[in-house]
Amino acid sequence: MILITGLGPGDIARIPGPVLDILLDPSRTVIARTVHHPAAAQLAERRAVTFCDDIYEEKHTFEAVYSAIADRVLTAAKERPVVYAVPGGPGMGEFAVREIVARGEAVEILNTETFVDAILAEVGYDPFERGLQILNGHELPFPLIVDKPTIVGHLDRPEVLADVAANLSRVIPEGAEIRLFSGLGAEGAVSWSGTIDDVDPSLAGYRTSIWIDVEPGGLVGAIRAMRRLRRECPWDREQTHASLTKHLVEEAFELIEAVAGLEPDDMVAYARVEEEVGDVLLQVLFQAAIGAESGAFDIDDVAEVLRQKLVRRHPHVFGDVEVADAAEVKSNWEAIKRDEKGGGPTSALDGIPPGMPALHRASKVQNRASKAGIYEGGRPLDRAAGVFASLHEPDDDVENLVGQALFHLVDFARQLGIDAEVALQSAINRFEVIVRARESGS
Repeated sequence: MILITGLGPGDIARIPGPVLDILLDPSRTVIARTVHHPAAAQLAERRAVTFCDDIYEEKHTFEAVYSAIADRVLTAAKERPVVYAVPGGPGMGEFAVREIVARGEAVEILNTETFVDAILAEVGYDPFERGLQILNGHELPFPLIVDKPTIVGHLDRPEVLADVAANLSRVIPEGAEIRLFSGLGAEGAVSWSGTIDDVDPSLAGYRTSIWIDVEPGGLVGAIRAMRRLRRECPWDREQTHASLTKHLVEEAFELIEAVAGLEPDDMVAYARVEEEVGDVLLQVLFQAAIGAESGAFDIDDVAEVLRQKLVRRHPHVFGDVEVADAAEVKSNWEAIKRDEKGGGPTSALDGIPPGMPALHRASKVQNRASKAGIYEGGRPLDRAAGVFASLHEPDDDVENLVGQALFHLVDFARQLGIDAEVALQSAINRFEVIVRARESGS
């Protein structure tokens, strides 16, 4: 018989009487996960206790530790009844318990107070009010979303606490107050309040946790801010899907410009790219907010449709399709895309938005037509020169000739692997520098 129970969050006095009687029963073998807990150390003063700290020192992975603890408990249970005692309660963060239950034949669990119960009592919060999130400081999720009251536990080492604080500082508002608890339920307990940037890593310990109950930052914070703007800002309320398209185009080009200026290890340039990516994201959130108001879609719908598309179009990652190289990936993508749109006869030019910037559109049309074997660019510079020569002759269709010349120059850039749009933007930027320099007399 194996009985698994907890030692509560602190001193032995917090253990319920019936559970303590079982722990003190001399007919049972008591195995405790660690001595680094007040009640465990106090229990060892009153009876013989086998601890598993030696396993932590011998094994190199947590999985190996949990398996070895289960072996120790199951082996001891062959001789006499065993009580396996863990800090807090057996249902919270006790991964070896799962393995014992899975491998044992006669296992009973007695739940006790956990560190979560102790923290909730300390802060006076009911999880039914706004929910509760519990995170493991050793394995923070990605993306890290803190959109409800959150407890982060397992902050046992200074480097773990410092890493958790650094990650949290990216997703909660600057200056927001959090609380840190260490050793709740025992003498010398620490309760600290302050900003996440001021957390002292030396407060880390086996019973250290962070409590966060702040307005969300990061992605969730941006979504909520956008919805509030739609309710309270006159300009934002007036916008429509159509009125925002020009802003999306502008922000996209500003991002392109920022990316063009990137240099290795240039954090200033990266900061600008970060800001411009945020401006593009704003346009996405804006469109989603308007869509939600009409009941058509919201940001979660957008994200889920995208997720399904990514999975569907990457069977070599999410399925069992094998590919040789990136070219085959692209070919598969196009084939899957055609099937999604109903298959059948299609044009090589289908899917190229007419509203694309002209230089980008020209390059894409040329590339598609060339791959389909129905366009041979030949010598685009010669063709462009021929067009320029005819510009000297009287002609009513000058606009068409200029367009043809530009089209051939785009083809020239395409064959060289150069993005004509980016190249023209760079030329404009250089010209602006010259103009500004002459204006200033330098």
